[in-house]
Amino acid sequence: MATIQSFEFNETGFEDIRNHPLGRDWPIVYIIENGKDVYIGETTSAFGRSKQHFEDERRLKLRKIHLVLDDEFNKSATLDLESQLIQYFSAEGSVKLQNLNKGLVNHNFFDKGRYRAKLQSIWEQLQRMLLVSKSLEEIENSELFKYSPYKALTEDQLIVAEELYEAVKNRDGVTHIVNGGPGTGKSVLATYLAKRLKEEPETKDLSIGLVISMSPLRKSIQDVFSAISGLNRKMVVGPSEVVGQKFDLLIVDEAHRLRQRKSIVNYGGHDRANRRLGLGNEGTELDWILMSSKQQILFYDENQSIRPSDIHVKRFKDIDARHHKLTTQIRVKGGDKYIAFVDDLFSGKQELDTAFENYDFQIYDDIEQMVEDIKKKDKEMRLSRIVAGFAWPWISKNNPEAFDIEIDDTKLRWNSTTEDWVNSPNAINEVGCIHTVQGYDLNYVGIIVGPELAYDAKNDRLTADKDKYEDRNGWQGVEDPAELERYIINIYKTLMTRGIRGCYLYFVDKETERYFKSRLGQQSVESFIQLVKSPITVEMVQVPLVGSAPCGNPLLGEENIEEYIEVPKAKLRSGAKYFIVRAEGDSMNLAGIQNGDLVLCRLAEKGETGDRVVALFDGEYVTIKEYGPRIDGIRQLLPKSTNKRHSVITPGEGDSVQGIVQEVLKD
Repeated sequence: MATIQSFEFNETGFEDIRNHPLGRDWPIVYIIENGKDVYIGETTSAFGRSKQHFEDERRLKLRKIHLVLDDEFNKSATLDLESQLIQYFSAEGSVKLQNLNKGLVNHNFFDKGRYRAKLQSIWEQLQRMLLVSKSLEEIENSELFKYSPYKALTEDQLIVAEELYEAVKNRDGVTHIVNGGPGTGKSVLATYLAKRLKEEPETKDLSIGLVISMSPLRKSIQDVFSAISGLNRKMVVGPSEVVGQKFDLLIVDEAHRLRQRKSIVNYGGHDRANRRLGLGNEGTELDWILMSSKQQILFYDENQSIRPSDIHVKRFKDIDARHHKLTTQIRVKGGDKYIAFVDDLFSGKQELDTAFENYDFQIYDDIEQMVEDIKKKDKEMRLSRIVAGFAWPWISKNNPEAFDIEIDDTKLRWNSTTEDWVNSPNAINEVGCIHTVQGYDLNYVGIIVGPELAYDAKNDRLTADKDKYEDRNGWQGVEDPAELERYIINIYKTLMTRGIRGCYLYFVDKETERYFKSRLGQQSVESFIQLVKSPITVEMVQVPLVGSAPCGNPLLGEENIEEYIEVPKAKLRSGAKYFIVRAEGDSMNLAGIQNGDLVLCRLAEKGETGDRVVALFDGEYVTIKEYGPRIDGIRQLLPKSTNKRHSVITPGEGDSVQGIVQEVLKD
């Protein structure tokens, strides 16, 4: 079991470390801190490494050294734990990291899952020591974690990072374009590069700017830079702020949102910037970037261009640039298969591959049900939001009491703020649009597909209805219907890739809905789509309540059926068998399961890591826990609770998973 032992960061403490059984010839992770600053590392000689740090002037103000010790540690395990702790400490915010970052990488190694399971216990010890305050779950939902320059890189990110670093170090003067689809880590790589370039001796004196076109995202990343040693929020700028300056390097995230002089709000400001640079009216924000810097790195995805003000893809292709490619999907749990599914869905492909796993994709007939389910997901794991196509005017902007979107009996308002709406207090009760969520990650996204996305029955294809598209700057100046169609389809493709764990759809236009369902095929319709009827005519199915599943130490579970409970048929997947258990205790309250909740479960003998499962012990005891990683080939059952007395359960021979928790049934 991993434990943490603390020592003074001085000669006396080093002698104590030398005399410790694991102090000189054993792999460990160490944390040196003074309550404000921290350095995290790993070594096979805690004694020797601590003395080396003591001679480093950067560590002179640190006072305590904490050793993370485990007699099961090996070199791979400590390297991985060091990487994890650096990522979480950097985003937790209680202290500032002194670590440099030359690229953390998550490597596979033997029995990795068992060692990863130790992180939760280690973190809880750090909380009790008051070194950190936030839980791992809180950190993972934070913008600081998502955009931290300390995030571990994928193999292709690391390759591209090294290529770009060498190019900047050698001052090659070439424009570099990094192409990558949604969720391939473009923003993570952009912040990583900014951090690394400001700490490497060969590049730290360069004047570097990170350009973010969208103001809500720009503020989020400014907040990230404020919390990271060696960076500051002034490095994060909008396109107009570079005019009149001369940067050694400009890194441009979301470069597909750089604007041209077409359907924009502030023509005067755009023209003044052009005149300042000696450009005519045809000058673009991309021109400003190129003229205001010696080198440029542009992170770009042509399929996320959504407005006529966005610089046309041809302009990027005409640049004499060196291209790099990111391909590994790191956001969406459905992986590359889900991304390909979204692309195929809009391209008109007939029979789609819906074999993506670990992703919750559903189409609803009842908008009220979809909104309710997204709110449930937000209570369970936060950061679940309703968004929509821009097919309704923003009435509530001038009249906060008015509703903007009215569908059947459901009345909704657009976002009340454009600044970091995703994290704003009332966001769960509002509807965001592409301009408030592009660049952000959500756990679940519920999308209202407006009537501006239409179906052309004659040609069996999707098209755009300009008359039903309320974003004036989205269609003004667009003469080619195919161009408008491309923008609107790109909007929905982008929205459908915001959700890390799931995506729900509701279609206003029923012909468009039928088009989408026809592409899924009969088997996929039954497996992946919820067909939810109106509240008055909901078809109900009786599901047996089979006793209690204690959410604490396992207690006797009744095998007999206590009663039958009616559940909307729409909640049940075709071909699957269901049962209901009543939760007892508080060991899963952080996973949205409270004492006394009725929990709808799908009969299954196998789960995936992260699933909430109902497990059977000794043929009669039942419990609900999270399906954790394998330790010695055995899945661990993890509590998710504010009550720290609950511990990890290791199943024995004959124990088994009985079902997967689908949802908590609320009155």
